[in-house]
Amino acid sequence: MRRRAFLKQTALGAAAGGAAVAAPVFAQEAPAVAWRLASSFPDESPTMSAGAEDVARYVSEVTDGRFTIEIYPAGDLVQPGQILEAVQYRVVDCGHTASTRYFDTDPALSFDAGVPFGLNTRQMHAWMLQGEGLALTRVLFDKYNILNFPCGYTGAQMGGWFRPEIKTVDDLRGLKVKAGGFARAVLARMGAIPVAVPVAETYAALEQGVVDAVAWIGPYDDESLALYKVARNYYFPGWWAGTLQLSLYVNQDAYDELPKPYQSALALACSMATGNMIAKYDAGNPQALRRLVSRGAQLKAFPRPLLQAGYEASLAVYKEISAKNPMFKKLYESMTAFRDMEAPWFRLAEGSFDNLMTTLAQPGS
Repeated sequence: MRRRAFLKQTALGAAAGGAAVAAPVFAQEAPAVAWRLASSFPDESPTMSAGAEDVARYVSEVTDGRFTIEIYPAGDLVQPGQILEAVQYRVVDCGHTASTRYFDTDPALSFDAGVPFGLNTRQMHAWMLQGEGLALTRVLFDKYNILNFPCGYTGAQMGGWFRPEIKTVDDLRGLKVKAGGFARAVLARMGAIPVAVPVAETYAALEQGVVDAVAWIGPYDDESLALYKVARNYYFPGWWAGTLQLSLYVNQDAYDELPKPYQSALALACSMATGNMIAKYDAGNPQALRRLVSRGAQLKAFPRPLLQAGYEASLAVYKEISAKNPMFKKLYESMTAFRDMEAPWFRLAEGSFDNLMTTLAQPGS
């Protein structure tokens, strides 16, 4: 904004002095670049979808419309589960997705998104930008000719909508659960049956007994699905990830072709989109949860023995994969070391302050 104002003032001053008015240097030298972006997020998750819209808008504004990104919604040009391959082979220049989708391609990719009993949102953001997270995941993505950028967070998620009550670990055995990514491997080890169901079909799947439970995101996204009508038990927390980080996958060749200012504009746009998304979730989840409860959703905490069993099952999966995947092992050790360093501070400062405010700032106090 200031730069454009300065250029405008300079041009007007030159005109007043009788000199020829030249076009701004930026406009003269900056090429027009048009990219295509494929999103993996359906209409049922508008907040996550909006992350790509933010990136496209910010990039265009910063470059005075010289760098544009056209967005293709999930399934429009590329199927949601094919973003990695589409960006790798430059079917599209970039894609907005969550790396948990590619657990079956390489489990190590999940560390670019969120893993069971891992980091919360702020810890994940710190590990990515100030720890080893971004550097290590970029080594991993390099073999796919992709440069990854953190591009949004959902925050901590809910555990999902369950038709039956879950009182013991045994209640999970044989339960058909819609879950994705790393969660599938852990739930299967615990005796559940992971089932793949498109988000748009989850209501019918629950109603017809195709699945017994659906793990989606949180109140702000879940509200529109109306799952409380067919599965009233709304469990928390979503222990299979302390947050979900979304990423912008950028084809490395496409990125290398960008002028340096455009590269900076892209990085800044991803950062802006990230901040905007977590703000939307933090602002929207509380009211959405109140509305869901008023309509009959029953909030229930997962039993402690089940959480303990989930933790132990997760450790077993981590150990098993680490034994045969060196990069997974390296990422896991880096993440857990960072988590173990961060957790005491968060418990001391953030946790104690949050607990204090929930007791002091009650309505009517």
